[in-house]
Amino acid sequence: MSGFFKVFYKSKKSGARIGEIKTDHGVIKTPAFMPAATKGTIKSLPPQFIEDIGIQVSFVNTYHLVTHPGVDIIEKAGGIHKYTGLNIPLMSDSGGFQVFSLARSQREKLSLRGTIVTKQSLPAGRQGQKEITSSSTSSPPRDDKKVADIRGEEQPLLVKISEDGVKFRSTFDGKIIEFTPEKSMEYQKKIGADINIAFDECTYYPASHEYAEKAMKRTHEWLLRCIKCKESSIPKFFDGKQQTAKNLVSSLPSRQYLYGVIQGATFKDLRKKSAEFVVSQDTPGVAIGGVSVGESKEKMREQVKWINNYLPKDRPVHLLGVGQIDDIIDLVKFGIDTFDCVEPTRLARMGQIYKAKISIFSTVSPQRPACRQAGVPRRLSQKQKSSLSGQTDITKNIYKNNLEPVDKDCNCYICKNFTKSYLHHLFKQREILGYTLATYHNLYVMERLFDRIREAIGNNLL
Repeated sequence: MSGFFKVFYKSKKSGARIGEIKTDHGVIKTPAFMPAATKGTIKSLPPQFIEDIGIQVSFVNTYHLVTHPGVDIIEKAGGIHKYTGLNIPLMSDSGGFQVFSLARSQREKLSLRGTIVTKQSLPAGRQGQKEITSSSTSSPPRDDKKVADIRGEEQPLLVKISEDGVKFRSTFDGKIIEFTPEKSMEYQKKIGADINIAFDECTYYPASHEYAEKAMKRTHEWLLRCIKCKESSIPKFFDGKQQTAKNLVSSLPSRQYLYGVIQGATFKDLRKKSAEFVVSQDTPGVAIGGVSVGESKEKMREQVKWINNYLPKDRPVHLLGVGQIDDIIDLVKFGIDTFDCVEPTRLARMGQIYKAKISIFSTVSPQRPACRQAGVPRRLSQKQKSSLSGQTDITKNIYKNNLEPVDKDCNCYICKNFTKSYLHHLFKQREILGYTLATYHNLYVMERLFDRIREAIGNNLL
């Protein structure tokens, strides 16, 4: 995909590299971080702050935008950028992560209701069965209840998973919404994000080798269908000459680039097989999925290490759902170009303030849940808080009378103008401004961190 991605420098110390991704809505200097704008907003952050912070790119969720306000109104408004005021490059999820999160959520809800679930009825196994069922329940189903996931979003209710796709029941209005590879591509086209993710099935953890292989093969089949759908929407003739769909993409007025997704769970043979297949499809970019879903950090790193030699040298590589600082610093060494995660913004809304002075050469990998892992509580326990290196819990009473800057080592607008006492006050009084200020600061720290990462790669220090 000529002009979309370029590598400027490769570290002599590792596989880390400096590059850029060119889109119609701006250039992304890589490695780069994508804060979550799940529903078309980086939570609590007005779009005008984006330039001040230096945010290069963000990540929107196709399922949630389909649910509300609907992709037709977004398309009518001129696309997601005009509709939201997010005038930066955007990546859209495919809806595939919901396959994982809903299947897991459904099992947990059934268990809580006293349901006896057979092996065939588990959405994880689905051996010979396409719908989620149960053998008995101690109380009537309560499928009208909303369940919060780790992202702080309502999880839609799973109706059916099949080889063709997935059906959800909207938590907003109860309507059935179907996701297939073709529909995912249609939805993402209407949303208009610069980068699209192919529809995939994110494997839960722990999964058996048998199921992980089935999910991987399904993901590969869905990728081929996504590619076919993408190509079918591109004119076959341009300037009087017949050309391939691939060569025409960059000539279209509204360019959207497709990333295939590598799956395979925690199995080395499946990860390699998936990487080989996905990379061979020659999509403009490649994403690594199914990591940080419950496994240890060590296993998560292994999954990336196993496929390192298969990753493309001339195309960008995105790691889905990873954004903890120690993970980022370790994984850029394998040639990962972009990351997305809710961590900086979600923690900001919990009063966890990043410290600007973090060494990128001596980070310690705390034994705590990875960014995208299901089942992480909305509130952090004291043990979890104490394991968060490089963060300040501004909700602690010790900051009530502290008139020092939020972070004396940070030059952001928040730290130049507000004190720890004021931020503490805002959180204790549940003032919305507190969430905005904390989010601004955390994302500012993340952007400066990536500035330093790119500099370190250029100096062969990473």
